[in-house]
Amino acid sequence: MFLKALLYVIVLIITIWALDSININNLFKKNKYYASRVLYLIVSMALAYLVVNFLYDFFLYSNFS
Repeated sequence: MFLKALLYVIVLIITIWALDSININNLFKKNKYYASRVLYLIVSMALAYLVVNFLYDFFLYSNFS
């Protein structure tokens, strides 16, 4: 379980770094900076969740083959 938590932290940092290159402020109305940051955080956490579960399951099932 510690491995999965460590993967979450590492992948979350990577997804935040990767999403930092996208300017999502243009999609929002004027003066909605905090709303765009909240969406940015939610999307990065969702991507981290999906990537970690994929990687964890992939390595878990590939070791038993």
